[in-house]
Amino acid sequence: MTHDPLWITFIKALAVCVLLLGAFAYMTLIERKLLGRFQHRPGPNMVGPGGWLQPIADAIKTIFKEDLNVTAADKFVLVLAPAISIVFALSAFGAIPAGPAGSLFGFNPWVMDLDIGLLYILAATSLGVYGIFLGGWAANSKYALLGSLRSSAQIISYELGLGLSVLAVIIVAGTLNLREIVELNIWSVSPWLWPGLLLAFATFVISGTAEVNRTPFDLPEAEQELVAGYLTEYSSIKWALYQMAEYVNMLTASAFISTLFLGGYRGPRFLDALIPGVSEWPFIWLFVKMAIFMFMFIWLKATLPRLRYDQLMRFGWIYVFEFALAAALVTGAVVAFVI
Repeated sequence: MTHDPLWITFIKALAVCVLLLGAFAYMTLIERKLLGRFQHRPGPNMVGPGGWLQPIADAIKTIFKEDLNVTAADKFVLVLAPAISIVFALSAFGAIPAGPAGSLFGFNPWVMDLDIGLLYILAATSLGVYGIFLGGWAANSKYALLGSLRSSAQIISYELGLGLSVLAVIIVAGTLNLREIVELNIWSVSPWLWPGLLLAFATFVISGTAEVNRTPFDLPEAEQELVAGYLTEYSSIKWALYQMAEYVNMLTASAFISTLFLGGYRGPRFLDALIPGVSEWPFIWLFVKMAIFMFMFIWLKATLPRLRYDQLMRFGWIYVFEFALAAALVTGAVVAFVI
C-alpha cells in the first residue's frame, strides 16, 4: 500500500478538523431540535429558515460574550486546559479509516494509517481528561474542582471496561490496525465468537458513553449539584472550546464503535448491490453508522436521569468491568479451544 505525500496528509488533516468543527456546530442544533421533539416543543426555529442558521448566531454570540477572569485562578492553566481538550479530541479522529486505500480521488481516506491505530485513539481520548482536570483545578473553585475530580475517577473506572472490551476485538483480529480490522469483518470469523463480541460491544458502548461524559454519566458537570462542574468559571471562547471537545469526542466515539464492531466504512453487501454507486463512496456507510450512535447519545440524554455518583462508580467497577472481563475471557477461550 502506498502512502500519500506529506502535503496531501496535511490537507486531509486540515479538512478533517474543519469538518469536525462544522459537525460540532450543527450537532448542537440537531440535538436541540431532537430534544424539542422528545419534549413536545419546537426547539430552535427562529434564526434562518427552520432555525438552521442558529449555530452561526450562537458562534457570534459566544465570540462577543465577556471573557470572565477569576482573580485567584491560575490564568495560564485556565487558558491551556480547554486547548488541551480540543487538541486531543481533534487528534484522535485522524486514525479513523473512512474507506479502502486509494478510494478518495486516488488518495487514502484517512489522515494516519497506524499499525497501532487502536491504541493511539485510546491514548488520545484518555489524555483529553487532563484538560478537564486542569481546568477544574486552575479555576480555584470548589465546584469546578469537584467536577474535575469526578471526571478523573470516572475515566479511571470506565477505562478498564473500555480496554477489556477492545481486547476481545484484538484477540479475534490479531491486529491493532483499524483498517485491517474493518477489512477482516470480525463477525464473519466464526458464529462461536458472537456471544463474546456482543458482550464486548455492549460494554464498549456503555464505557464510551461514560468516556464522553454524556447522560446518564455526565457527573463532571452535574448542574443540579455543582453549578456547572469544571465549566463553572469558564465563559466565552474558552467555554466554547470545551463544548467543541465534548461533541468532537462524541463523533470520535461513534466512529470508533462503528469501526471496531460494525464494519466501519463497509456496508451490507446486499445494500451495496441494491443502491447504485454507493460502493464507490464507502465513507457514506461510516457516516450513517456514526449518525445512528449520535442519535443514541441524544436519545439517552432525553430519556435517562443522571446517576448518583456512588451509583456511577459502583456500576463501572462491579458491572462494566466484570462483563468486559467476561467478554475478553469468553472470546479468548473460543479462539484458543474452538476455532
